[in-house]
Amino acid sequence: MENKKQSTGSEIGRLLKDNIKSYMMYIALVLIMLFFQIWSGGKFFKPSNITNLFNQAAYVAVLAIGMTLILILKHIDLSVGYVAGFTGAIAAILMQTHGVNQWLAILIVLLIGLLIGLYQGTLVMRVGVPAFVTTLAGMFIFRGLLSLSLAKTGTIVISQKGFLSLCQGFIPDIPNGTGYHLATIIIGVVAVALVIYSQVKSRRNKQKYDFDVVSTPIFIAGLVLISAIILVVCVVLASDKGIPWSAVIVGVILAIYTFLLSKTKLGRYIYGIGGNDQAAELSGVDVKLVTQFAFCSMSVLAAVSGILYASRLSSATPTAGNAFEMDAIASSYIGGTAVSGGVGKVTNAIIGTFVIMSLTNGMNLMSVDISYQYIVKGIIFIAAVAFDVRARKK
Repeated sequence: MENKKQSTGSEIGRLLKDNIKSYMMYIALVLIMLFFQIWSGGKFFKPSNITNLFNQAAYVAVLAIGMTLILILKHIDLSVGYVAGFTGAIAAILMQTHGVNQWLAILIVLLIGLLIGLYQGTLVMRVGVPAFVTTLAGMFIFRGLLSLSLAKTGTIVISQKGFLSLCQGFIPDIPNGTGYHLATIIIGVVAVALVIYSQVKSRRNKQKYDFDVVSTPIFIAGLVLISAIILVVCVVLASDKGIPWSAVIVGVILAIYTFLLSKTKLGRYIYGIGGNDQAAELSGVDVKLVTQFAFCSMSVLAAVSGILYASRLSSATPTAGNAFEMDAIASSYIGGTAVSGGVGKVTNAIIGTFVIMSLTNGMNLMSVDISYQYIVKGIIFIAAVAFDVRARKK
């Protein structure tokens, strides 16, 4: 029994040592949340604040997903913040000034995002302008277009209920007398079942091809931990109004991009190009087309981000989009995307987003001055990148 405990303990230690980079962001997130829970007097884990955290994180999470693809390919997109602000303003103008149906306005804005991606991707891959220069110029251009579009009206208040529900509404409930949002609890149970199924399936596939897997006790402990986190979050949300639609939107986008990167040829091409673009091209990969896709994807997701942000504020403002790109880039790097390219996961980018937004949310609860908030986020960002560089050297 003693030897078994020692072997399990040594395996845990080995796993932590071998995978410290992957675990660190989870540890950091838990520590940040616990810190603010204590120092805010228990306000952080209140259902209303968790809902607010989801809504705050939604527009950054969408950007971080797209930015992860760009960074894997060893490019960058500095324009996404003001692309989000500009497209959100266009949606508001279409609905409030021109009376366009809210769902048609959203579709138009997504198409505008696609055109922006085509424009910037063409400059980078066909003309040869570096992505940093192209998107820096795009930042100026779309900041100017945002100001021009709202110059006559100023802030535009949005009144369409369907549009506002995207970042203010909640999934419908099943009538019950428990006082809890039953649909949220059911979704939590289903999510746990899906996680267990996918992890067991993945483990069996690895065993089938003689890949190394963790021992059964460690595997079960990991499943229990993940399941507990999912259920606790769902119970907390169920005690209030349930799961917000913003979380559903981010979840769907995350599922699509996780499948794209892990299960498709396009995903393998993205990683291959990021690792060695010349080798990928010699292998027959159309590097220009794949990179063009990444820029189009990024701009469409920026439009989604702009829609979510406008929905959350119930308005389009001239300051929308300010520093969004910094939060998205920081989220991706904190989530483990390699500075040198070729490595990164969109699921980890979401964790990075919650690290950044939990800091913002917690410091707001404690009424920390915005100047100090920027300093703290900057320190966390540079520490995460320095840790990444050191870990990869080892």
